[in-house]
Amino acid sequence: MKNILRLLLKTQHQQNRCRQAQTEKGMTLVELLVGSIMAFLIITPMLAFVVDMLNTDRREQVKSNTEQDLQAAVDFISQDLSQAIYIYDNEAINNPDPSKSIKLNLPDNENLNRIPILVFWKRQRLKDAIPIKTNVAQIKPIQCNDSDENREQCNDTDVLSLVAYYQFKETDPKSIWCQPSGDTCPTRIARYEISDGVRNPDATDLTKPYYEDSETIPSQRKDAAFNQNFDFNKPTDKVTVDKLKDPTSGATKPEVLVNYIDHTAPKQTLSPTECQTALGNPKDPKTEQPLTETALKVTDSTSPNPTNSFYACVDTEKNIARVTIRGNSLRRLQDSNVASSTDNSAFFPTATFQIKGLGARGK
Repeated sequence: MKNILRLLLKTQHQQNRCRQAQTEKGMTLVELLVGSIMAFLIITPMLAFVVDMLNTDRREQVKSNTEQDLQAAVDFISQDLSQAIYIYDNEAINNPDPSKSIKLNLPDNENLNRIPILVFWKRQRLKDAIPIKTNVAQIKPIQCNDSDENREQCNDTDVLSLVAYYQFKETDPKSIWCQPSGDTCPTRIARYEISDGVRNPDATDLTKPYYEDSETIPSQRKDAAFNQNFDFNKPTDKVTVDKLKDPTSGATKPEVLVNYIDHTAPKQTLSPTECQTALGNPKDPKTEQPLTETALKVTDSTSPNPTNSFYACVDTEKNIARVTIRGNSLRRLQDSNVASSTDNSAFFPTATFQIKGLGARGK
């Protein structure tokens, strides 16, 4: 009898434990619903915060990339311009009198979306390019870099180069320069260079002052568009050969320096005497009259949609140029341009520098 009672008590105890365990492990539908709502209320603001942080980080990264690209372009142009011998001002580039303008002699002169802004002559140094007269057999420029022994018999030489920096306005929304693709593309800065070749000091025919092509490497040869009859006493005459129509001209291959230059006119108007003030109110050396802003400032004002996002103030007589470039970070993020203003100026970094060419005519 006692054993039967113990068995019944043991069975009843085990059943009670099972019911208690089942009660502790389970959750009602109401509890699940309340938990889901609480999780939603907590996670949603956190998710929005994370997304906002990612967008902010992206915008800051884009701003940084634009500023770095702009600084790299400024460093390159300033180094290039420091070797200038002669810098053309607006009167020489965009003079309405064709006989006093060099525009028709510049690359892409028929393309209204490719605008010359900074044009100058410079001396370019070619290393180990011209043989020295020796008692041994005369070597040729092509051999100057063949061996250390040849390099000892060669000197460096300087050649003239015509350099032109352009503002390119892209019109093809599918172009690689117009990403993200949109109806209004950013502009870019491109560079042309037309160089002279290594001249033969022993040439007897003055009409053929160069070495033969077989005696030189490509970098030592004259570009097809270079005019060997150019004279600094007449800087707007014979700047290039036959208006660059020669298809072999190296000037037909521009090098893009930087993209995402602003393509909108800023809401802030430029000072009407910016160049005059920055260059110290220069005067015409012939008339002693102050040079006007129109004569000094080279910009895209003659184009259908002027931006003034890349322009130069040039004092030709003093061989000084002041260059300004305005980038557009927002265009990297969206498919259309937004005009710069005081509210979004952080996305439109501007770089300005002024430099005097180290070279000079006749020196």
